[in-house]
Amino acid sequence: MASSADLARVIHQENELRLPRFDFEDAWRLGTLLRDLALARKHALVIDIRRFGQPVQPLFYVALGGTTPDNSRWVQRKSNVVARFHRSSYQVGLYLAQSNISFKEKYALDEADYATHGGSFPLHVTGTGVIGAVTVSGLPQREDHNLVVEALARFLERDPESLRLP
Repeated sequence: MASSADLARVIHQENELRLPRFDFEDAWRLGTLLRDLALARKHALVIDIRRFGQPVQPLFYVALGGTTPDNSRWVQRKSNVVARFHRSSYQVGLYLAQSNISFKEKYALDEADYATHGGSFPLHVTGTGVIGAVTVSGLPQREDHNLVVEALARFLERDPESLRLP
């Protein structure tokens, strides 16, 4: 069963990691920060930052050595969760696990298009709302989630240790 403490912590993270603004230059800075963290730790990751809309606008994308095309598909599926619910993919997954209900049962959506696994986090601009998502794929889901939280905290000049999941 999902930890209610983890769920509360993820909700807290989403409230704390809101951006004052977010433009193309910010996407580049956040993306390269994530890339630098991944390279320093020898993580094989796909990193994706996108702005929602019709069509979705890619702002940053990199596939590091050791990834496969499947990681890109996971990124798409996780970011679809954020686009649909304006919550992190991990929060939605924790909520469903705690509720003991499947994604398909709860929302009648195809799991081929949505992944409620950690790694996609909403880009919430204060005064505007959720404009996009930052997503990684390649680590276990809790680590994917924590890496994105760490990068957003660093980007916002916040203490990452005070926000990460234990």
